[in-house]
Amino acid sequence: MPSAVETAIRSAITAGMTQVARFNRARATTDAAHPYLTGIHAPMAEERTLEDLSVTGTIPATLNGTYLRIGPNPVGAPNPARYHWFTGDGMVHGVRIAAGRAAWYRNRWVRTNAVSAALGEPPAPGPRQADFAVNTNIIGHAGRLWALVEAGANPVELSPALETIAHNPFDGSLKGAFSAHPHRDPATGELHAICYRATELNFVHHVVVGGDGHVRREEPIPVNHGPSIHDCAITPRFVLVFDLPVTFSMAAMLAGFTFPYRWNDAHPARVGLLPREGTAADIVWCDVDPCYLYHPANAYELDDGRVVVDVCVHNRNGHRDYRGPDAEQVRLERWTIDPATRQVGRRVLDETSQEFPRIDERLIGLRHRYIYSLQAPAGPVENVIGETRLLKHDVVTGLRQVHDFGPGHLPGEFLFVPRAADADEDDGCLMGLVVDVPSDTTRLVILNACDFEGDPVASILLPHRVPPGFHGNWVPAA
Repeated sequence: MPSAVETAIRSAITAGMTQVARFNRARATTDAAHPYLTGIHAPMAEERTLEDLSVTGTIPATLNGTYLRIGPNPVGAPNPARYHWFTGDGMVHGVRIAAGRAAWYRNRWVRTNAVSAALGEPPAPGPRQADFAVNTNIIGHAGRLWALVEAGANPVELSPALETIAHNPFDGSLKGAFSAHPHRDPATGELHAICYRATELNFVHHVVVGGDGHVRREEPIPVNHGPSIHDCAITPRFVLVFDLPVTFSMAAMLAGFTFPYRWNDAHPARVGLLPREGTAADIVWCDVDPCYLYHPANAYELDDGRVVVDVCVHNRNGHRDYRGPDAEQVRLERWTIDPATRQVGRRVLDETSQEFPRIDERLIGLRHRYIYSLQAPAGPVENVIGETRLLKHDVVTGLRQVHDFGPGHLPGEFLFVPRAADADEDDGCLMGLVVDVPSDTTRLVILNACDFEGDPVASILLPHRVPPGFHGNWVPAA
């Protein structure tokens, strides 16, 4: 652990570099329209509360809870010369569903200090490790709602009505950074995450949050260069650590870029198998060809000890367009990791460009059959949203199905909700937001997962455009 003197020196240096970054950000200019600040991505300008929403079709009577989605929505006008999609102020959108009705829609900014100041409000309570936008995921855990981001800001606790309660490091039990992508173990109810802090380049941590909402483990893992580890995966024995060559760039930070992570040819690509209660000394590291991934769909173990993980793989990232993801190719792959030989076998499941893979999360860490993903535009990925289709993969048979929403109807991530706690895999509904570009409106669309290519079961009208965002979840009323 760093001493008090080391901590003070580091804080002073960080503060100085932050001032330089702010100065250079303010001076930067561009004539180019920013793809994540204009068009379909143009931010909403206000918070709304709508009741008794219009519904087409029939909402399944088994749905009783809230659909939640979070994403970037700058409250002001960021400098387009240095803005990155990942850094916009967080806005939560929610639709409350019960008894076959869509009772309400709400959208609320997550109150960081900057958001509160822009809205003329006092700061939200709670401690800050950092105070940047919290905009990447929203989950229900331990009977509470949590807005999450990576790189060092504390989780933010929200009320059921989506108001900010407090910046809350799990009631003071979290000492370091957290992640936007914790994974809940279906057997224990615990959350597992691999977490990094932007100002700490030599360690990441395996963090475990108990079913009571309190952190019980923060295990340090030595790394180099400050890698951006967006997500992880778990199996009954392991946590998968994706240490890939997108790392912190001091030059990018000092130049004022809001997301200072760049492709780094000097950083070896590897995936680690960390025993879930082990230390860094127990990790089995396995080299992979240089690539990057944001999201694994799921991982599981084979009887012979190997680990399988299905992932959306970007050939590179952070190397040519610093406004958002910029890979030339993203494809669905299956990695088979052999801890005995330390080899990673890679097999392409689908060449089609795609992202935001989801599964039936009752199967996290266990063998899955179905993956639901969002097709992305072909060619260089400079705007993830722009295709009209969802994909459903049967990884047992190799069958791929397509649901096309039609011209001008652009979906985001869709998540799976089982029909009942004991329902079979794929027996349930898929739900997500679809923007109707011609009418500048949005629908929360509910599909029957078993009839993936069929007409929606129901769609709930939002009479405005919800800008594309990142991740969401279904939180049952119970």
